[in-house]
Amino acid sequence: MDTVAIYSRVSTSDQDASRQLHELRDFAEREHPNAEIVEFVDIISGTATDEAEQYQALRSEITADSVDAVVVDEISRLSRLGGGEIHDFIQHALEYDTSVRDREVGLSIDVDGSEVDQAVKQMLASLLGDLAKIEHKQKLRRIRSGIAAAQDAGKWTGRPPTGFTVDDDSRLRVDVEAFLRLRAGIERVAAGEDRANVADDIGIATSTLKNAYANRADLYLYGEADDERLEAAVDEITPLSEPEALPVTSEERVREIVRDELDNS
Repeated sequence: MDTVAIYSRVSTSDQDASRQLHELRDFAEREHPNAEIVEFVDIISGTATDEAEQYQALRSEITADSVDAVVVDEISRLSRLGGGEIHDFIQHALEYDTSVRDREVGLSIDVDGSEVDQAVKQMLASLLGDLAKIEHKQKLRRIRSGIAAAQDAGKWTGRPPTGFTVDDDSRLRVDVEAFLRLRAGIERVAAGEDRANVADDIGIATSTLKNAYANRADLYLYGEADDERLEAAVDEITPLSEPEALPVTSEERVREIVRDELDNS
């Protein structure tokens, strides 16, 4: 019995691979009836730390002569694993008598095809990969441009800081209760109370309190920030009362961080 490997690659953990897998299974069963289907699924964020473990496992199975054919949704997506990866993968598969099939465009590179046929199809696959990379870069450029334009227009993009919300017009608004609760927590930490205890009392994560205290204390205590959108939002609830305790200085903060690291080591 032949063995057909399905390789599915989704770009983030938020994407659902089930639809892609379902389509690949149907395609593999239709094109390779009675074959055993095995699946390899990678979730890739696009960072340099991604190792595509399932992709490497698939290559190992090919090396072990355990796979007769590989079915992918779009062979062009392999281009994101590095320059020349499409060509290298196809060469590796053919070396171990493994065919490669692309469901999206119907490209089929078979071990029993002529050398000319294989060469032409490999060149086509590499071209598809190059085009996919260009399209991906253009998409990222459009996204960055859209974010920059929104920020220039005073809109907030991404997750708002603790104590803030984003309205229907993408403008920052202060969640007064959450803002004042975090402000009181910062004051208590500045007065010397334990961060973990304070965080537990006000109902937020210790890391959130620590980050706000270290990086945005001026925002919560005085309504001052390097970002005009934050200051504009806080202006709506000013004037703020004078803080009961002030954050430590930068020098003291460094010493505090060092002490924390020593205590945790």
